[in-house]
Amino acid sequence: MEHHDLLILGAGPAGLTAAVYAKRSGLDVVVLEKGAVGGQITTTNEVENWPGNKKISGFDLATSLQDHAEHFGAEIRLTDIQGLNLSGPRKIVRTDNGEISADALVIATGARHSHLDVPGEAELTGRGVSYCAVCDGPFFRNEDIMVVGGGDTAVEEAEYLTRFANKVYLVHRRNELRAADMLAKRALANPKIEPIWDTVVTAINGKTGVESVSVKNVNTNENSLLAVTGVFIFVGILPNSEMFKDSGLTLNAKGWLLADHATLQSNISGVFVAGDVRDTSLRQMVTAAADGARATMSAYAYLSQK
Repeated sequence: MEHHDLLILGAGPAGLTAAVYAKRSGLDVVVLEKGAVGGQITTTNEVENWPGNKKISGFDLATSLQDHAEHFGAEIRLTDIQGLNLSGPRKIVRTDNGEISADALVIATGARHSHLDVPGEAELTGRGVSYCAVCDGPFFRNEDIMVVGGGDTAVEEAEYLTRFANKVYLVHRRNELRAADMLAKRALANPKIEPIWDTVVTAINGKTGVESVSVKNVNTNENSLLAVTGVFIFVGILPNSEMFKDSGLTLNAKGWLLADHATLQSNISGVFVAGDVRDTSLRQMVTAAADGARATMSAYAYLSQK
């Protein structure tokens, strides 16, 4: 069976940073990715909060991270992970191209946003449709935008977006917010936030960018059009952790992987967790990259002790 010092699952900012630190530490490492190298950032049109780049496209940033990892000799393979055996000292990953083992593992499979699955959403993602207020809010200064959702995240992000936008429509399918009472009261008291109750989005419209959103009242079935240039969707985020549910790893009730806060080691010795798949308070590219570095150096210490 093919064997390496370290396997990294996922080639987003966490996984690619982990690969850089692993190669610079002299480890034999392979990165396994089933989708696009770079992860979620490849769908972001412009990034303004990556240190050292005032503005860079998500695709260019992903390419830069990949080039950096490969410059040091990291191998990135596109393959689908079908199962794991983490019970022994060697961690075995079963892929659609065969089994690979390693003495240590860094899990950096990331997360994905829940989508509305309405016309225009996919086509305009990164061109007015966003799932991250911190990432994209500054692009909408003095404009009218929309937030979709009614939970804590949607309400918090709606209030955050009032720092930039002229008006924030808060569209929710119920007649009251699901967010914590304090958050809801504060948001509804904000003069820049206009709630649109009992309403769902039916389409996001625009050619090169968002121009308007079609909505429908769920009680009256009345259809209407709201002119906005941005749509921020916060109807949930899901960890890419389905493959780990029978692996012996500890996940919380929502599926996020648990890890020691200092070392990022999971409940299984030699298995470390980095980035958005981890149970953490902030999910940003820079925190994912930091996790990748920390997890890999913890893995290096683990391997050195062996």
